[in-house]
Amino acid sequence: MWNLWMLLGNSGFFGSEPVQTALIVGTCAALVSALIGMFTVLRGNAFAGHALADVSSAGGAASLLLGVSPLLGFLGMAWIAAFGMEFLGVRKVRERDLATGIVLGAGLGLSALLLYLDVTTTSTTGAAVSVMFGSMFAIPRSLVGPALMASAAVFLLAGLLYRPMLLTAVDPDLAAARGISPRWIGLLQLLTLGLAVAVCALAIGAVLATALLIGPAGAAIRLSRRPAQAIFWASVIGLTAVWGGIWMAYESYYWFSGNAWPVSFFVVTLVFLFYLVAVLVARVTGLSARPKPVIWPHCEA
Repeated sequence: MWNLWMLLGNSGFFGSEPVQTALIVGTCAALVSALIGMFTVLRGNAFAGHALADVSSAGGAASLLLGVSPLLGFLGMAWIAAFGMEFLGVRKVRERDLATGIVLGAGLGLSALLLYLDVTTTSTTGAAVSVMFGSMFAIPRSLVGPALMASAAVFLLAGLLYRPMLLTAVDPDLAAARGISPRWIGLLQLLTLGLAVAVCALAIGAVLATALLIGPAGAAIRLSRRPAQAIFWASVIGLTAVWGGIWMAYESYYWFSGNAWPVSFFVVTLVFLFYLVAVLVARVTGLSARPKPVIWPHCEA
């Protein structure tokens, strides 16, 4: 382990400012996605998470066009989409998915227009790639502070709403019987998810943010018996994928004769591999065949 750290230090990995920025923002994205991703997967909101991430691309494109912080753009459009999805279809799963699909289509159409305007009016030729797929080594240092604050807001909201969100996710009827409004908790969860989406989109792009939001949480839930345990393992998987992806992208400059591959590709590939391993382990150990214990519905950590 010491030799590995010496190797990284001698290669200039930690001494590079773009790498430092990528590690900080990537760590924020991995941690918030692990926390809110568990609730998203439990509630069956993976499609909503995917839609929020894709629709946020319109906000990223608008930020380039207006010259404002991309984090604000991603967040603003994700929140608009969250309100739209929750109030267009809140009664049944079918209506919720229909509303999500409608909002997703409208958001992608707006994103296409704004990206076209970015290219034609501002000559931002790399706008589409940056917004959709991220450019972690190109994140400005000035965005570290906002990313940290957005991440802190996710942890604060999730901490305050932990038990209501968990109970609503696993048993909405029981939550309603205890005086908890599934509708409002669902909206608050989507708004918190929008914050996490903004941080993830800033790190690895709007299109690929879903992988970081859903993959580690989905893998961790397959291997865990308690919510807190699932969040811990999702954090470990997410951090390993992000840090490993950043290192692999940094080293790929030497692997491919000066043509470095994008960080997002390596991060998403590692998340996919971790999920496959989790599926295999769950099947071999019988975790996938065993029912979840009563601690999940009772919302114990």
